[in-house]
Amino acid sequence: MGEFGLIDRLTRDIKPKDKTTCHGIGDDAAVLNFGNYRTLVTTDILMEGVHFNLEYVPLRHLGYKAAVVNFSDIYAMNGRPTQIVVALGISKRFSVEDIEELFAGIRTACELYGVDLVGGDTTASMTGLTISVTCIGTAKNEDIVYRHGAKVNDLICCTGNLGAAYMGLQLLERERLVGEANPEAARKAFEGKEYILERQLKPEARKDVIHALKEAGIRPTAMMDVSDGLSSELLHICKASNVGCSVYADKLPIDYESAAMAEELNMDIVTCALNGGEDYELLFTIDQKDYEKIIPIEDINIIGYIQKPEFGCNLVGRNGEEIALKAQGFNAFVTENN
Repeated sequence: MGEFGLIDRLTRDIKPKDKTTCHGIGDDAAVLNFGNYRTLVTTDILMEGVHFNLEYVPLRHLGYKAAVVNFSDIYAMNGRPTQIVVALGISKRFSVEDIEELFAGIRTACELYGVDLVGGDTTASMTGLTISVTCIGTAKNEDIVYRHGAKVNDLICCTGNLGAAYMGLQLLERERLVGEANPEAARKAFEGKEYILERQLKPEARKDVIHALKEAGIRPTAMMDVSDGLSSELLHICKASNVGCSVYADKLPIDYESAAMAEELNMDIVTCALNGGEDYELLFTIDQKDYEKIIPIEDINIIGYIQKPEFGCNLVGRNGEEIALKAQGFNAFVTENN
């Protein structure tokens, strides 16, 4: 059934009843109405052994990442994150100093993004470290961007580059076992690969792009952040909007360091870019009339277009061949991901 199949099954009969609930399950954040502005709410849980491995993930980096991935969900709704609450499940192998280090990363993220840490909870854990962060944000009703707004002939855009976080994870996993026998060899293997390591260990939310779009007078028609992989997110947008899409393999933004790592590991970089996940870039669609406005904005790539649903969701290869997109990104309910 997978993660998204389970979510659909558990929530298919849930319908909002309170008048303050504008939009519930089905997007990067829920939308609540408490006045002139809308309140955005999102939550993420990170489980040791599923989402992170403390053999190579520093606690300070983990805290930073736990906060930023929630900020990213709010930005993906075209909103501004304002507060977070943090809940921790802590096993007895962690010292007070360990948790202080984790919180130092959370506090650094909050300071850099202008978000307040306003509360949370702690409890004992029998299975390792669990981190649950709930983020609250705000936006004007007319500014909010959902997944369901993509229209036929809209342009598909993606920020930054794709696959770097996944390649960083592959490098860390490879060197984890090497480092046990030869720490010096593992250290040398990381030299010259700092970018992909940082993309995995310390991602950033694209606050800069949200500001740039507003300054350019562009409101995306649909938007998500790339957490589970580009293919997965594209299919979410297309399903919610009842459209199809075509994206071009030669238009996918790929960093040189990521491509070099893929070649070293004998992996296909296009497959990694489509399905790797954890890039936390923004994937969005815009009306064609905004083409001239978006071209001058740095770090935004046009990778395809929205088409009629009967044409499907396809990757167009370098020779013009069409391959149906499949959601092969991270799925917490599939054991191979662990």
